[in-house]
Amino acid sequence: MSDASLSLIKGTVDLLILKALSWEPKHGYAVSEWIESVTESTLLVEEGTLYPALHRLEGKGWIDAEWGVSENNRRAKFYRLTREGRRRLEGESLAWSRYSRAVAKALATDTPRP
Repeated sequence: MSDASLSLIKGTVDLLILKALSWEPKHGYAVSEWIESVTESTLLVEEGTLYPALHRLEGKGWIDAEWGVSENNRRAKFYRLTREGRRRLEGESLAWSRYSRAVAKALATDTPRP
């Protein structure tokens, strides 16, 4: 996989995590469940991808984390969006929408253009 592909995948996972946290703090497993649910199981974010992404976003200051107790009465790290993370979510969402519309147009084209 090329560096550009890896960058696109990382950016997509980051954006989905930011969106998952846009309403309320969630622990990692709940973030993964949210992504799986809203994409109707099309996108599955496994632990090996999720937790490095959460740590990366925390390092960038886009999310904060604190320990709490999950709905299963287990100790869990809960992540929440920071002000900078919310700004990043807004900007990246607009960019992603433009990008995905452009790719969809290109893929839907039946004839070559000059």
